[in-house]
Formats: sequence, structure tokens, C-alpha cells
Amino acid sequence: MRSVEVCVSPDLIPCHELEGKIVVVIDILRATSCMVTGLGEGLAGIIPVEKLEECQKLKDKGYIAAAERDGKKVEGFDIGNSPFSYQDSALKGKWVAVTTTNGTRALVHSLKAKEILVGAFLNRSALVKYLLNKEEDIVLVCAGWKGQLNLEDTLFAGALIDSMYGTVEIKNDSSLTAYYLYERAKEDLFAFLGNSSHFNRLKGLGIEDDVKFCLKEDMYDVVPQFVEGKLTCALVEIDK
Repeated sequence: MRSVEVCVSPDLIPCHELEGKIVVVIDILRATSCMVTGLGEGLAGIIPVEKLEECQKLKDKGYIAAAERDGKKVEGFDIGNSPFSYQDSALKGKWVAVTTTNGTRALVHSLKAKEILVGAFLNRSALVKYLLNKEEDIVLVCAGWKGQLNLEDTLFAGALIDSMYGTVEIKNDSSLTAYYLYERAKEDLFAFLGNSSHFNRLKGLGIEDDVKFCLKEDMYDVVPQFVEGKLTCALVEIDK
């Protein structure tokens, strides 16, 4: 039976063997939720970069540029890190360059993996179906917050393990913790996150609606796949 393990922070990626495995990058509030939303709404693709300077260079080349630091849109860029920004019909068919505090960092530090995917509650079922059709071991890389564990990413890692339970071997204690945490929280994720640091950080910025949207299930039938520095939709058939 293939294994699943959870890496609770990009800082811990060196503790995990990624070669030959599938990595799923998770940043529920809000980077990977935005990526799923953007591709689900018809973006041609996304170019995630770690640094603001890289994003600025792509903006200078004519790309739409999205930049966020500490939950806020960075001045001088086109959009920030709200999933609602990615629902703008004017973005359909376009490419967006994006940098965020945690999510894009997790992506670019996972490059040793055989395959890199992006997950969110918004595409949970599509992602699970895709993973169940694969044979490789899985590493769920949580973006966390500035090197530390956060609650929402760990919860979604647990949700994925819950969906695949019985078909994968839970490999490490982080995976077991994520699974038990989700089992405890799944009846009301929003309430469970009420005391979490990032929820309150975003609430303080007046964007509680972003949180509510990011916790919605199966809004999009897309599986973002990171190949050669670009995120596009992997080919996957979804049962209706």
C-alpha cells in the first residue's frame, strides 16, 4: 500500500523524501484556494514565484500580477490574494504571476517531487479522484505561516487523508494528527477555526468572507499541476 505523509511547514521539506512522490501543496487561506479558483474560472495559467522582485519583473513584461504579504495586497500590484479577485471575467484566458507570503514558497521548494499538485477544499473531490488513480506515495506539504504549523492547512491535509482512508498507509505522526484533527473539526470547520491565528489575522483585515469561501467544498473540478514553473490544469475526468 502506498503511503501518505504530512509536512506541516515548508521549512521541514528537507526532512521528507520527495523524489519519486506526488506532492500536494496546501495553503487554504488563501493562496491555493485562489489558484484553484483562478483556473476553475478560466485562467490560462498561473506563474507562482517566491519573491516580490520576481513578480514585479513579470508584471513589467505585461503579466497580470498578484502579490500578498502578511494578508494584504502589496501596493503597486494588480490584485492581492482574495479568491474573489480571481472570479473577474476579465481574467479569463489570461496568465497571472503570483507571489504570496507562504503558498508560493511551498510550491517552489517542492521541486524535487515527481509531480506537484495544488489542493484546497474548493477542489477536494477532483484532487482525491486524481490521486486515487495514481500509484506514487504522497506528501502533503502545508504552507503554514512563516515556517510554523497552521490549523487550516493541517485540517485540509486531514480531509484528504480521510477521503483516501483505507487506500493509503498513514506514514508519520503529522499525518495521524491531521487526520484526527479533521475528524474532530469536520462538522463545522468555520467554527473550529474561530480561534486560529490566521483566521483572526484575516478577520482583522475585514475579509472574513474570504475565509468562508475558502472552506466551501467542491466548487471546481480542476486539479492544478505545477510543471516547469507554471500552474495549469491537469487532465482529469470527473464523474458528474
